[in-house]
Formats: sequence, structure tokens, C-alpha cells
Amino acid sequence: EQAGCFNNIPRKQNTKFTNNHMDWHLYKARHLVENAFAKLKNYRAVATRFDKLKQSYENTVALACAYIWLKL
Repeated sequence: EQAGCFNNIPRKQNTKFTNNHMDWHLYKARHLVENAFAKLKNYRAVATRFDKLKQSYENTVALACAYIWLKL
């Protein structure tokens, strides 16, 4: 809290406390990013990082993103 950070994780629905502390726009953006990484990890070459060079790995990630975007 001293650094200005706060939790942005919603509480369960059956708790006595409310979710008034939530920044739902930030949570939605975070959720989209986490889902994108989860989809990228479905590609074995991205998840295990077979490429030794940085540029080769970046190209593999870009190709996987293109496959996801085109829904092939």
C-alpha cells in the first residue's frame, strides 16, 4: 500500500463484503491479456521456447498471434 499498489481481484459472490474496491476496466484489460497468453501457450514452440535466438522466438510468437487472429 505504501507503493500505491492495490489488489484488483474480485471477492466471491457469497462474501459479506462488497466489490466496491474494484476497478472493473483495469480488471477487464488484465483478463484479456491473460487470455491472450493462455491462447499463445497452446502452441508448443511458444510454450517451450525451442528457439535459441531472440528474433527467432519473436517471429514464432508473431506467427502464433497471426494464427490466433485468423482463427486457423
